[in-house]
Amino acid sequence: MRIEEVHDNAEKQKIAREILEELPEWFGIPDAREAYIRNCTDKLFFAAFDNELPVGFLYLEETGRDTAELYVMGVRKPYHRQGIGRALFETAKRTANEKGYSFLQVKTVKMGCYQQYDDTNRFYLSLGFKEFEMIPDLWSKNNPCQIYVMYIGNDQHTG
Repeated sequence: MRIEEVHDNAEKQKIAREILEELPEWFGIPDAREAYIRNCTDKLFFAAFDNELPVGFLYLEETGRDTAELYVMGVRKPYHRQGIGRALFETAKRTANEKGYSFLQVKTVKMGCYQQYDDTNRFYLSLGFKEFEMIPDLWSKNNPCQIYVMYIGNDQHTG
């Protein structure tokens, strides 16, 4: 297993499409899934490979001068619980730190709404994210948005 930063925009979209389409429990709304795929270009994008097969990815989006958001992450189901998501995150976190970001944030559906998102919340908490804010109607009243944040150690953005 190897983690690489991907620079080619077409390759980013191909990887994102392959993986997100295999994860309908999290990415089953076609318009939202297509937006994730379309918006991955020109972002810090990392992929995990098993030989040449992309098995997971994530990308970061700058949301402020000092903050990047873990905007989307996906790992193929047969590769869940093998440390791939954590390895992707650690690589992205290190790169965000090197680029001068001070904080990372991530948004997900609030704990207690859906089992698969409860697992997602526990994963983010296990990475060291802290609860920041819950916005009940950012997405919809049935999908309250939980925002987590993490300080990653820079005092001034340089990128």
